[in-house]
Amino acid sequence: MKKLPIGIQNFKEITTGDYIYVDKTQYIYDMINGAKYYFLSRPRRFGKSLLLDTIGEVFGGCKELFKGLWIYDSDHDFQKHPVIRIDMSNISNDTSKILKTSLYDEINYLSRKEQLDISGSEPSTLFKRLIEGLYQKYGQRVVVLIDEYDKPILDHITDIKTADANRKVLRGFYGILKSMDPYLRFTFITGVSKFTKTSIFSGLNNLKDITMLEDYANICGIPVESLEEYFSEHIERLSTHKRFTQYDNIHNEILAWYDGYSWDGETKLLNPFSLLNFFDQKRFAGFWYTSGTPGFLLDLIKKKPESYWNLKNIELTEYMLDSVEIDKITIEPLLFQTGYLTIMDIPLTPGTPIYTLDIPNFEVREAFNLHVLSALTENDDVRVWQVQAKIRKALLEGDLQKMLEILRGLFASIPYELHVDVEAYYHSIFYTFMTLLGFDMDVEVSVSKGRVDAILELDDKVYVMEFKYKKCPPGASEEERRKLFEKALDEAMGQINDRGYAEKFMGSGKVIYRAAFAFLGRDNIELSVDI
Repeated sequence: MKKLPIGIQNFKEITTGDYIYVDKTQYIYDMINGAKYYFLSRPRRFGKSLLLDTIGEVFGGCKELFKGLWIYDSDHDFQKHPVIRIDMSNISNDTSKILKTSLYDEINYLSRKEQLDISGSEPSTLFKRLIEGLYQKYGQRVVVLIDEYDKPILDHITDIKTADANRKVLRGFYGILKSMDPYLRFTFITGVSKFTKTSIFSGLNNLKDITMLEDYANICGIPVESLEEYFSEHIERLSTHKRFTQYDNIHNEILAWYDGYSWDGETKLLNPFSLLNFFDQKRFAGFWYTSGTPGFLLDLIKKKPESYWNLKNIELTEYMLDSVEIDKITIEPLLFQTGYLTIMDIPLTPGTPIYTLDIPNFEVREAFNLHVLSALTENDDVRVWQVQAKIRKALLEGDLQKMLEILRGLFASIPYELHVDVEAYYHSIFYTFMTLLGFDMDVEVSVSKGRVDAILELDDKVYVMEFKYKKCPPGASEEERRKLFEKALDEAMGQINDRGYAEKFMGSGKVIYRAAFAFLGRDNIELSVDI
């Protein structure tokens, strides 16, 4: 049984050390024989670094490393070329000055390794002379591989000034590649995000973006059909393990947890990092998410919580998915690019394709909701889990007053500096928590006379919910607060009844709960229920 290459992103070590390697060499062959400059966006821990290292070895000239893989029997000549590999995750970027210095030091280091005597005052100048020097030394055109190109920007995405200053440094650094065309054999740039080409690669206008191309949809990740081919022995070993004898079909459970990623709406991919750790640790868990959540996503959600509370079946064009600008960040494209949303479908429609996005699998849904809720309320994850069982029990028993008591404690934990005086803030926290509990709650549901804030349908119950927020003046008396609550509850319940929000469930045989929620602040919540 082949070993699991956990944390190994070195192609040579994998293939010579009897580790599992899911063959991606046909994609590499197609790229080498297709164009010259490529760009690919994929989530972190999804195989980008291993792909780059494999490309580097293809151009390294050692054909025997690829014995048994697709490219070995192809007509690729395995001509050796000098390779420049730059990993931006290893480049310091606290300020634009530090970024420039770190880039300068990195190119100097690569030059010394090659025993090249080059000089220059700017990192871009040094980069240019390194490429020219390697070309002259080896008499072969140079291969340039850049990993995590966007990290100096993403690390400061909520600090626009620093992010933009770093962007300008990178723009100048990457921009020299266009003028190096006579010296370059192949260039491949990868990252998580897709900032518009004009903002980062304005000079490199011949860059072929394969992120959304059908032919390269499976270039990273593990295709579903490859699960049995490469991991059958590991699945068989688990089938007798005491933890997994309860599952009728381990294969399907694996797919539910780690499958679901797609870049063409048809083929599905498993997260390689999570799958490898699952087989190694013999347990289902959120390995990918806990390996490091981009803090900038949580910061963006804190600033605009309403952007998070309805992420089901989002429809966006490819232009919208690509349109990420430092000073105009929207959450949906970033959630897609970072792996928290994926393409479920691309309906055949005239004109510009429209992509339907959703959360890919159970791992992402459970873990991300948990951490978003922790970030919004500043509860730790343990505290969140402690209260979930009580909420679940209350809902299953139809005891909304009990649920209200628990919600008061949850909302009271929202720090004053995070509190937002908008109704959507309370929607987002409520929706996040309900989703975390495993309830499939619909939000902003369109009916004939309006939109229902939320509907939760159980086997024998339906909760039709409307939320109202009233800003309470500082120092308001109990009487003033009572009147505000009454007004908000009356408005919410009146809206449910007057607009017939519950009518579609009449005759379903389920108990219908009309629930009006009123918020005056963090822990100022009241509830009115009609059955």
